[in-house]
Amino acid sequence: MRRILILFAHPALQTSRIHRRLIPAVRELEGVTFHDLYEAYPDFDIDVAAEQTSLRAHDVIVLQHPLYWYSTPALLKEWQDLVLEYGFAYGPGGTALHGKTLVNALTAGGAAEAYQRGGHNHFTVRELLAPIEQTARLCGMTYLPPFTIHGTVRLIDPAAIDAHAEGYRRFILNLRDGAPPTA
Repeated sequence: MRRILILFAHPALQTSRIHRRLIPAVRELEGVTFHDLYEAYPDFDIDVAAEQTSLRAHDVIVLQHPLYWYSTPALLKEWQDLVLEYGFAYGPGGTALHGKTLVNALTAGGAAEAYQRGGHNHFTVRELLAPIEQTARLCGMTYLPPFTIHGTVRLIDPAAIDAHAEGYRRFILNLRDGAPPTA
């Protein structure tokens, strides 16, 4: 069983119908550590040493977040900038993350059709996440295709939210158990 660290970043969780349902679907799973960055660091004063210790203790890192302006929320970006430092995550001696797996689990307000070539946003979600994929490569990690829930602004009814929560739970269980993840 692989150990999974879910780094959750949502600056306005109280407004999210989707993430408020996804969290309980995975938070208590055996082998899963759920870490809410905005809860832990409301002032953005990140404990780099503690975060690096946590990364060392896990096999799979899941970045769970809404897609904000085609990227991650600010605190998750700050976390990346500080925690994935030279000599730890990359560069000479920076092998702490080699062999680990990184994946995004995200929500996007627009419909799936909006995130494709010729669509409203002109790029796929995977293309928009290229900087994170390259970060994984630089750190010697395997990057997996993202788990994405589209249409979160208007298009999802409560039954669909429950179905997505169950799909996310299966996705995390597959990651933990070494089965191919299904997004």
